[in-house]
Amino acid sequence: MPQLPAAAATSTAGCSFQSGDVYVLRLHAPLGLNHLDAQGTKTAFATIPNVTALGGIAFDTGGAFGYRILVTGTAGAGKTEVAAIDCAGTVSVITSSAPTVEGGLEIAPPSFGAFGGMLIAPDELSGNIYAIGADGSSRTVAASGLPKGPDIGVEAVGFVPHGWHGNVYYADRITKGNPHPGTDNLLALTSEVLTGLGVQEGDLLSATEGGATLIDVRCTATCTVLPLITTATRAHGEGHLIFTGATPVEPSPSPHASPQAATSGRTGDAPTVFLVAAVTAALVVILLAAVLVLRDLRAQGG
Repeated sequence: MPQLPAAAATSTAGCSFQSGDVYVLRLHAPLGLNHLDAQGTKTAFATIPNVTALGGIAFDTGGAFGYRILVTGTAGAGKTEVAAIDCAGTVSVITSSAPTVEGGLEIAPPSFGAFGGMLIAPDELSGNIYAIGADGSSRTVAASGLPKGPDIGVEAVGFVPHGWHGNVYYADRITKGNPHPGTDNLLALTSEVLTGLGVQEGDLLSATEGGATLIDVRCTATCTVLPLITTATRAHGEGHLIFTGATPVEPSPSPHASPQAATSGRTGDAPTVFLVAAVTAALVVILLAAVLVLRDLRAQGG
């Protein structure tokens, strides 16, 4: 779990999530969530109803969804279910008619224009980035302007945290036979490089699956898209964008209103994405969940 605000300790379920707990998508029947404790013991936590596949997981750090775990899954052709799971494992379906989304998800900070507090989710097929509200409504945040399609389009999103002075990491998964075969390494960019290209605290970064290209999205009264990396590599990105080196602040949801369409910003020189051999201890806990999910995927494929 991420660092939790004090308000998250209060739950009508009579329990609370604990910082450091790990929750993993269970990609085999019955589809749902598993819990991992500090000793690595895995237990079934929740079953997600009426979905044929699971596509994303995030924690509601803003509170609009009741500080619950949010999971997305395929609910039919072109439809996504968003389910909220409380600390007791009780599942509530927020919507079964959200647009197609899949990959790393995030909750928008209050500063993110009309989308503050909403669940932000990418769609690799259309190349769009969507916002889903606690009332089940969906809005388009921006068109990424990056290549799109299966195993190609936007896969991950992440918000630049307060006081960021570290790195942002993205998993590069080996995918044999794919035009973007991957390396099973971590990709990283420094805060110095990205701030030098105009990235600011509270901005949304979004990376593609095929080639790990990258954009910055900034929303105030309107949303602006700033291309950062436009030349695709052989990387095959999967999962979340993970930031290290930040000064945490307690978030709070903001009112939702219909924003204006996104516009394109300037294009900066594409920085080089480099591999890292080690990560910080804080990152290891988060990445454990991703590793276990990938292992389950490969086991099913095998």
